Amino acid sequence: MDALDQKLNHVFDGKVVRKDLLHRIKKGTNVPTFVLEFLLAKYCASNEPAEIDAGMEAVLATLQENYVRPDEANAAQSKVATKGKHRFIDKVHVRYVEKEKRHWAALENFNSNRIAIGQKYYKDNDRLLEGGIWAEVTVVHNDVEDDDYAFYIEELRPIQISRFDFAQYGQGRNEFTRDEWLDLIMRSVGLEPSKLTTRLKLHFVARLAPLVESNFNFIELGPRSTGKSYFFSEFSPYSTLVSGGQATKATLFYNNARGKVGLVGFWDTVAFDEVAGIKVRDQDTIQIMKDYMANGRFSRGTEVIANASLAFVGNIDLSVQQIVHSPVHDLFQPMPPEFDLAVIDRFACYLPGWEMPKNSSEFLTNNFGFITDYLAEAFHYMFAHTNRYEEVNKRIRLGKAVEGRDEKGIKKTVCALLKILHPANSPSDEEFDEYVAYAVECRRRVKEQLNKRKPDEEYAKIHLSYFNKAGAEVVVYCPESKDAPATQSPVRKYQRTTSKNAEIKSENEIKPAETVTETAEPELKEQHFTITYDATGYSYESIIGPYLRGASEVIVEDTYIRLTHQIQNFTRLCELFVKAGTFKRITLVTKFDADPDTVSIQEKLDEIQQSLLEFDVTFAVQVNPNLHDREIRLNNGWVIKIGRGLDFYQKPNGYFDIGMFDLSLRKCMETKVDIFQVPTNGN
Repeated sequence: MDALDQKLNHVFDGKVVRKDLLHRIKKGTNVPTFVLEFLLAKYCASNEPAEIDAGMEAVLATLQENYVRPDEANAAQSKVATKGKHRFIDKVHVRYVEKEKRHWAALENFNSNRIAIGQKYYKDNDRLLEGGIWAEVTVVHNDVEDDDYAFYIEELRPIQISRFDFAQYGQGRNEFTRDEWLDLIMRSVGLEPSKLTTRLKLHFVARLAPLVESNFNFIELGPRSTGKSYFFSEFSPYSTLVSGGQATKATLFYNNARGKVGLVGFWDTVAFDEVAGIKVRDQDTIQIMKDYMANGRFSRGTEVIANASLAFVGNIDLSVQQIVHSPVHDLFQPMPPEFDLAVIDRFACYLPGWEMPKNSSEFLTNNFGFITDYLAEAFHYMFAHTNRYEEVNKRIRLGKAVEGRDEKGIKKTVCALLKILHPANSPSDEEFDEYVAYAVECRRRVKEQLNKRKPDEEYAKIHLSYFNKAGAEVVVYCPESKDAPATQSPVRKYQRTTSKNAEIKSENEIKPAETVTETAEPELKEQHFTITYDATGYSYESIIGPYLRGASEVIVEDTYIRLTHQIQNFTRLCELFVKAGTFKRITLVTKFDADPDTVSIQEKLDEIQQSLLEFDVTFAVQVNPNLHDREIRLNNGWVIKIGRGLDFYQKPNGYFDIGMFDLSLRKCMETKVDIFQVPTNGN
């Protein structure tokens, strides 16, 4: 053992395994990695060659004797009936049957779902009731004729971790330097870090990003045999790898006939293998995918919210240099035609798969790493329970070329890197700058290809940058395209003009120009009017919407944001600001007085805050006990004063009353509205 092995075994005793033994035995078996690692940790916990050889024989013998294959289920049941009992390695589920008022166990490959089990097992192992766990389980034949079951569990020893202690994981991480931990992650996925550059190590860490960061849109395209799909098929039991033929809206998102959520509702990560082969039978699938990739929600008759990240992996047949220097091809060339600009723009990270080494024993490690299941549990915990977005939001400074989706993608990539490399601490300024530079590059790779495909200037701001710890602005380039004029300054296929008779050149053709009719935006004016009692047609959008142009911050002063419907109205107003696409900060100034339900109010406002963070909008609440005025102040100079504040609507007659959801159809109370402009800085 080298120094890192010794330190790892000391800090994480019992949670590590020698990875070279896994490589040796994996080639000849079709058993989940974490099952093999469990047996290796049990029989090969030594550095003596003779003991290791004996342990390997014991592992193989155990698999032969105890591992049940699905096609051997009948023989396994017969063995228990004949011998009286037998120990198996299988996945065990426990379900509660309401009609019978009792729990039943099921063994997946043993093919029996009515096995009696003692209460202590599912009380001590929570995940038996939540998806099941792999275990060594002793199954006994029941000879009592009157009982309604043939088998019962006498003993159960989990193989997968039944309980995970994140605090212990974080404390252990703090015993290592960043570089030691980075090398440890490499060894845990089976790679020898001494054979890899720091950049390659970050690439491998980025492959893990969808496993720790929710709603993270990831793509890796590159040559064959670089292990792109391994991380999603073998590394974590919380991710699933699907082929392109399964990309239907019912499978992925929601099955209307069954009323069930698809894969995105059950997995941390849904990965698509061989993206070039994705067949989209229904255009609705792409539209739903766009909605889901944008904000983690979609509507299929009912609104569905899910956290699963989407990862796309596939092959590029052309050389990368050929692509970046070509005026025709781009790095998204293998994607199916249905994946238009709107889908591509939603990717946070494009990993340069062409830089990854081919699968080779040269890169495999012979040292210790985490047991796969332990690290997968750590990643699953961080996926579900940790949020580093606010921390990143406070530290990061991005340049002017970084636009809305650029910023969100960059920040989410940095969040993922922090979760993997700094699960319980914060990086140094130098380390943080390194992560930001890497994240900016991954997003720029997406932006450059969008700019290359789009015939106008919509995505022309490709020179993404950040400010480092010294305050200097750093423009980040993608190494493959930095010196490629065809990518940095693409020739536009069509040049738009307002002249009806103008002609343009498109490659070698002369075509008539496209006529563009420009519609001037209406001039904004001050308004003073009264909404009468029972009047309809007044929504927040119709009153306030036109005045949001150019605004990025808003202060909403309203005395009464405390009852449920008042908080719902404020949420509707926040949705209007989010849809405008320019807002970065919303501040609510209100007063709670001596409201006995202040804690409940604060919890609801906290929910709004967390939801707005997903759209890169910060939200703050200021309590002013002397507040009397009600007004909305935008930083573009416009002020909207509504006499009754946001709560000027009449209570609907019932939940299904027209106007319940569309406020423009809701009857109003009488109130005055004043909209006027005040000078802003510089005006």
